[in-house]
Amino acid sequence: MSKSIKLLAAFGLIAAVAACAKEQQVEEFVVVDPEPISQEPVFTGKYK
Repeated sequence: MSKSIKLLAAFGLIAAVAACAKEQQVEEFVVVDPEPISQEPVFTGKYK
């Protein structure tokens, strides 16, 4: 076999092993802020 065929076979084997490998689970978390970021404007009348 030529070197290029061996190299392609090696890359193919590595790609197949990487594709079949079990994925690592990543923990996701959400930070809940107890205070609102901003308040909506409240209608208080025309001139208040």
